[in-house]
Formats: sequence, structure tokens, C-alpha cells
Amino acid sequence: MDIYTKTGDKGKTSLIGGRVDKDDMRVEAYGTIDELNSFVGQAASLIKEKELEDMKEELLTIQHELFDCGSDLAYAKKGHPFKVSDEMSKKLEKSIDRYMEESPAIERFILPGGTQLAATLHVCRTVTRRAERFVVTVSKEHEINKSALSYLNRLSDYFFAAARAANARANVSDVEYVRSAKVFKPNNTK
Repeated sequence: MDIYTKTGDKGKTSLIGGRVDKDDMRVEAYGTIDELNSFVGQAASLIKEKELEDMKEELLTIQHELFDCGSDLAYAKKGHPFKVSDEMSKKLEKSIDRYMEESPAIERFILPGGTQLAATLHVCRTVTRRAERFVVTVSKEHEINKSALSYLNRLSDYFFAAARAANARANVSDVEYVRSAKVFKPNNTK
């Protein structure tokens, strides 16, 4: 099998059911999701500790779900079955709650950092936010799977919570933004 097809040499690429310019916003959206998937793989590759194995398994699941999300955005025609469901967001919410419970309460904004894993999960969070913005733009002109948009919104929260949990499990403090006012009301007792 040849990896090169030469079909994109003139600035066009294929969606499922049609061809578009490579700078089409749908391509930008699912391309950003593909970029995110690479960072998620990088984060998972950093996990060697047994106490983080649950997070590694979740990250692998998320990689598959991100492929589903990109697939949902790659349709050029209406009437296709979507892959991303609201159940995926609900599953993320359970993990978010679990990770937030095991992390110390914060009152101020935190900076991305701490352990290498936490810093990489924060990169995942910010790339997720960018992907979400692109999907919002796409939704203004094309039918999209609304569950995919909700999933991306929840996923950025997941990466924030997972980054904090990765630091907590490594006994590394989150880095507070020193000029931040107290903006969060603590709702856990850790």
C-alpha cells in the first residue's frame, strides 16, 4: 500500500461523501482533533506508574472516541449515523468527579505544570478548547453532531481534572497563578 495518493496535491482533500479545500473549516476542526489525539497518545506514553494505570486506560478510550468525533465531522452529506453519544460525556463526568475529589481544593487559577504528565494533559486541555472553537464555527454553516460538541466541552474539563489528579498522585503541588484573585469556592475537603 502506498502512503501517498497525490490526490491532495492541488489543495483539495476528501470528506466522507465529497471533496473540499484543505482549509475548509471542517478539515480544520477534525485536523485539530487529530492533533489532540496525538497529544493524548503522548500523555498516555508518559504513564509508567501502576497508580496511574486507570488514567492510561481512560486516555486510550479517549483516543478512540476522538477518532469517532473526527469521523462525525468528516461527513459532507446529511443523514448519516453519528458515533459520538451523550453517554460518552456522562462517562467523562464520572472521571472528572473522581479526579477532583482526590485533588486538593484550589481557590486561584493554576498554571499548566507540575509533573510532565500533568503539563502534557494541560496541553491536551488547551488543544481541546481550540478544537471546540473550530467545531462551533463549523456548526454555524453545517449540520454537526451536537453530542460531539458537548463531548469536547466536557473533555477539556476532564483534562484539567486529570492533570490535577496526576500532580496529586505524584505529591506535586499545582502551580498557582500568583496574581490571581480567589476565584474558586472550595467544594471538597482535601
